[in-house]
Amino acid sequence: MAALKYAGLEDTDSEEELPPGWEERTTKDGWVYYANHLEEKTQWEHPKSGKRKSVAGDLPYGWEQETDENGQVYFVDHINKRTTYLDPRLAFTVEDNPVKPTTRQKYDGNSTAMEILQGRDLSGKVVIITGANSGIGFETAKSLALHGACVILACRSLARGSDAVQRILGEWHKAKVEAMTLDLASLQSVQHFAEAFKSKNLPLHILICNAAVFGAPWSLTEDGLESTFQVNHLGHFYLVQLLEDVLRQSSPARVVVVSSESHRFTEINDSSGKLDFSLLSPSKKEYWAMLAYNRSKLCNILFSNELNRRLSPHGVTSNSVHPGNMMYSSIHRNWWVYTLLFTLARPFTKSM
Repeated sequence: MAALKYAGLEDTDSEEELPPGWEERTTKDGWVYYANHLEEKTQWEHPKSGKRKSVAGDLPYGWEQETDENGQVYFVDHINKRTTYLDPRLAFTVEDNPVKPTTRQKYDGNSTAMEILQGRDLSGKVVIITGANSGIGFETAKSLALHGACVILACRSLARGSDAVQRILGEWHKAKVEAMTLDLASLQSVQHFAEAFKSKNLPLHILICNAAVFGAPWSLTEDGLESTFQVNHLGHFYLVQLLEDVLRQSSPARVVVVSSESHRFTEINDSSGKLDFSLLSPSKKEYWAMLAYNRSKLCNILFSNELNRRLSPHGVTSNSVHPGNMMYSSIHRNWWVYTLLFTLARPFTKSM
């Protein structure tokens, strides 16, 4: 291939030549994708063979990977004192031939977001993700943006949200990402966010309610509610209500509520089986951080189920999801004991 010859490596007969106007590139983590300069679009499959590939092994001796000011990956050959945007490992690509999944379970606990989205074109889709400047929210935002979606990072800190936007643009300078302020501990902030989003006159195809606090000390929000309950559940509940009309108009659309298996270890009913409102927003005397988190996650699931029942006839589905046990994100930062526990569990749990 001309690309490999330019990179200083001999051609092989393992791949077909690319059509005019096409270029073979690699991501930072080694996946091969193809850029169509005529139509200004990218895809995972080879334009002729339809095969997907990834590069094999480390860079050759003397080579180093860098990123330019536009976020494009390039390679430095320190021995021959030259640079190229063509990955020298393209001579040693391997076909991506995953085992065909069963109809019962397509993905498992080892699946990554990039694997699940591979081959999907999300161009034209608009996504809002709360708490998207770090952890699960950031990885979700990045994966969706790299597949063409227009992603809005709804973050409490606009500065941290803007930093996350720049990190995504560092992966792909054409990514459509934007940070907006959303503080779930303030119902007024939720309302302002919804109004600001609607003023953009955009559709909304995916709303991911991801933001959460864990192990936080007791405190009241400006609305007079216990903070864990409001941030993890009520703020999202209000956000969905305010954006429901946009979701309906954008159907098919979906809401994804990030919950947790920990919802199983609590109850929100009193002894007679009726909902006990005092358990949802407890006083300081009755507060235990872990129970407060568990209850908020139970509320997430109950809300998601009822939301799906009401909106699915209108083309809007809702699902709650357990992202994984003890995932090492910043959620455990409120108490050193939780940080220690998560650190010990880290080798045995799923990474970001």
